[in-house]
Parts: sequence; C-alpha cells; structure tokens
Amino acid sequence: MSHQARKRFGQNFLIDNRVIDLIIQSINPQPDQTLVEIGPGLGALTLPLLKRAGKLNVIELDRDVIPLLVKTCAGAGELIVHNVDVLQFDFNTLLDDHNKLRLIGNLPYNISTPILFKLLDHAEHIQDMFFMLQKEVVKRMAAAPDSGAYGRLSIMLQYHCKVTELFIVPPQAFNPEPKVDSAIINLQPRKPECPVSNYALLEKVVKQAFSTRRKTIRNTLKTLCSAEDLEAVGIQPGVRPENIAPIEYYKLTNYLDNKMQEQS
Repeated sequence: MSHQARKRFGQNFLIDNRVIDLIIQSINPQPDQTLVEIGPGLGALTLPLLKRAGKLNVIELDRDVIPLLVKTCAGAGELIVHNVDVLQFDFNTLLDDHNKLRLIGNLPYNISTPILFKLLDHAEHIQDMFFMLQKEVVKRMAAAPDSGAYGRLSIMLQYHCKVTELFIVPPQAFNPEPKVDSAIINLQPRKPECPVSNYALLEKVVKQAFSTRRKTIRNTLKTLCSAEDLEAVGIQPGVRPENIAPIEYYKLTNYLDNKMQEQS
C-alpha cells in the first residue's frame, strides 16, 4: 500500500532516519506516560514512539492513512487512533489522575498557530510538547524583544511555556519536500512569571499592540490606555510594540484590569 501526500491536509511525510532518531532522543518517551501524537501520517515517529512507550494516542484527520499507520505499527504496542480534526478534539478525554499529557507532532503549516492556541487552553494538564513547524513560526515562538520575529505568538506562548528551539530540519528530510526549512521546538508549560488577572484582556492588549507594529505603543493602544497608564508600569510611550518585554505586557494588563475594576 502507498499514499499520495495531500496538500489540503498539509502533508509532508518525514523520511530521514537521522532526524527521526534525534526527535525520539529529544522526547525520550517512557512506558506509562500519556503520549499523544498529532498528525502521525504514515508513522515515521509513531512506530519508534510506540516501541518505547508501549501505548500511544494519535490524532489523524486523513482516514486514508489510518490503515497504513495501523499496519506499520502492528505488534509494536497499543495504538489508539482518533480520526478527527485536532481543532475539534477534546483533550480532556485523555486525562487521568496520574499523568499529564506529552504532545508530539509534525504540525500542518496552514493551521499550526490555531493548534498552538487551542493547546494553551490545556496547558495545566500538559507536561511538555515537541513539535515540528515551519522554521519561521518557531523563530516567532521563541523570539525575544527587539527582533522582527517577536510578536503576539511570542508573548502569548511564553506566558504559558518555556520555549526552546532544538534544531533545524531541512526540506530534504521530507517527501514531498516542502519549500521551507522546518524546526523542532520544545514547549514546557510553567506557572506564569507574572500571572494576569484577566487573560482575555491580555489577549486583547497584545493583539491590538501588534495590529500596526510600526507605530508606537502609545498609538496602537490609544483606545485601551493613556500614555500615563503606560508610564505607570514603566513602559515608555514612544517605543514600538516589539521593544516591550512579555512581562511588561502582563504588568500592563493587570494595571488596566485593576483600573477598570476601580471604575466599575
């Protein structure tokens, strides 16, 4: 049996054994852990994960690859297949009293950011995540202030997680070859360094701040706060959004939420 990669599912199948070994070494799967692979495809990572852990949940939208996947993994362990769109999947169904989730996946480029934001909703139940993504997305996730890659994704992910870029994966490691480099990233959920009192407000502040990133923060947030509000938390009103550290956005959110509470 063979399978033709489908563009609508963003399929690029990993075929480089050296890269596969590096990923498995980084994950270091163990028996009795709750492992979940998103988009297993033809099983390049699934088989070695299953051999090491003995049990694996996989979430796969393309029903046509599932028979191939099951055949590849036959006899290697308990493979539990969820044939569903990951954006519709209820991760709460995998939770138990003993283990947090360990998530692995070669995420489709076209929906990688929505998947990441969905998973953040479950951060307290996740031990760690190892994802392969487009290199530019990984750079944005791990970016520090004062860089062109730094933005909304950096700030929101780093609120929940320690973000570590591991290594680059070239196009030649896939079939078919994508037109861009990929990278492996490790996300480890953690307690926020500055917990916010109103998470929805944080999302609003950060989204609006980067809606026109070439303007100063005073101008981008003028409908949410004043220059005096910015200065109250140590932010210079004349700097650009990309020059402001994540913790400063968290502090600003708490200041604005407190101010709204006092006015209500």
